[in-house]
Amino acid sequence: MGSFGIILILIALVGLLLIGYISIYNKLQYGSTKIEHVEGLIDEDLRHKYDIVVRADDVLKTHLKDKKEYLKEYIDLKDAKISNFDLERKLKEAETIILNLYNDNLSLSENTNMVEIIQDFKAINEKLIAGISYYNRQMNILNAFIRKFPNNLIAKIHHFTSKPFFDQKDMTDTDIEDFKL
Repeated sequence: MGSFGIILILIALVGLLLIGYISIYNKLQYGSTKIEHVEGLIDEDLRHKYDIVVRADDVLKTHLKDKKEYLKEYIDLKDAKISNFDLERKLKEAETIILNLYNDNLSLSENTNMVEIIQDFKAINEKLIAGISYYNRQMNILNAFIRKFPNNLIAKIHHFTSKPFFDQKDMTDTDIEDFKL
């Protein structure tokens, strides 16, 4: 086998390495794209849930006699700089207040706008649960892929890093007390 044969073997080897590199990079890109897409859907659903809270606030102000601003803190979230996870938790708190007022006041439970709002909460919560579950599943797949050799080398070259789940729980760190209720 002459120098020509060695050159052909080296070219074939470099070609295989290049194909492997491109394949790993494409999987990283594909995983990131899926996660970015579902993040966009979750953002949209959270905006929709916020709009439902605003609608509920209008109904509460109109139909409750005490005229308290039960949801002012949550309406002000529009201008807050918080993560989607924190926004989702705050919107759940607002929803709980609304549901409690709805269940405790006969006038609200008979109001067609409020009944529609309660139904809208149920529908958007189903979408959010599905979106968050999908996000966490895809994030788990991508994080596991990033940690494997040689994927971790290519990920490091292209600045792909492991990210926490939707609830901000980072399964790769040493903080065992970052559990969120």
